[in-house]
Amino acid sequence: MRALSITAPWGPDAIQVVEAPDPTPGHGQVLVRMKACSLNYRDFLMIHGMYGRAAATANDVITPFSDGCGYVEAIGPGVTRFKVGDRVSTLFFQNWVSGPPNLEKLMSALGFPIPGAGAELQVFSQEGLSKVPDYLTDHEVATLPCAALTAWRGLFVDARLEPGDTVVLQGTGGVSIFGLQFAKAAGYRTLITSSSDAKLERAKALGADHVVNYKATPEWSTAVRQVTAGKGADFIMEVGGGGTIQESMKAIKIGGHIAIIGIVAGAGEPFNPAALIGNSAKLQGLSVGSRDMFEAMCRAMELRKIKPVVDKVVPWTEAKSAIASMGAGEHFGKIVLEF
Repeated sequence: MRALSITAPWGPDAIQVVEAPDPTPGHGQVLVRMKACSLNYRDFLMIHGMYGRAAATANDVITPFSDGCGYVEAIGPGVTRFKVGDRVSTLFFQNWVSGPPNLEKLMSALGFPIPGAGAELQVFSQEGLSKVPDYLTDHEVATLPCAALTAWRGLFVDARLEPGDTVVLQGTGGVSIFGLQFAKAAGYRTLITSSSDAKLERAKALGADHVVNYKATPEWSTAVRQVTAGKGADFIMEVGGGGTIQESMKAIKIGGHIAIIGIVAGAGEPFNPAALIGNSAKLQGLSVGSRDMFEAMCRAMELRKIKPVVDKVVPWTEAKSAIASMGAGEHFGKIVLEF
């Protein structure tokens, strides 16, 4: 079989397609023939050697990508969750089945340190896979494990929101677009930001109630205050990090919830924690979720027939160009690699 491989000195130019022996599933393991993978900003960082609880070293070899869809090719002894022919999604954390996160669960991320879905054939623990709704295509299934589940957990597990509450989504990448779709299905009022008017028009077509071009309006917190009659947002999906947290702090209501999920705008300057004291806001880091959360999300998506937004599909052997496209911020929704 063929697989993607990345080693030091890292970067897109280090991505190689290599020949490798076909893997064999051991006890409790499942062999999956991959059909599609999707990209996350985490993959962009990882390919550049910048992601992981333990820093990548010159000796590490990474098989990238956490998010994939495939079909069960073979099962090892003791497998009870799947049979040959089942369509499955990978799960971002292979060992996080249920309950709150802990270090053991968070050390089981696909891509690094565990070899990821970027291979024609890959072996996974049966606990790290899930069956998926039939109405979704293979490409759409591949978008779910990280971006969709992150948005789901932020909105419906960690936050305490009610229909009519105001949700702010930053940018038009995978997490924010899923957040927009989920928020609309739940009856929340939505405001989404982007530097592109064309992308904002696409967000309107998906049901965004309010849009703000943050290049034209850098102080977008003012717009949030305006549409909420001065109260502020109930929830903000914070993907920018240091580059946007100051505005999020200005935009959040008293007692509101800011979910920190990304740093695409860079580390930036530290914010004044006194602002949190002054408005009793909640600032929470969020890293994907459990298998139980994933399966609850899939049930809700099937009920409402929510279709993931796939912006671009490219052959998996052209991962380098896909990573470059992500780095340039060209996408709206998800970029998918097809096997």
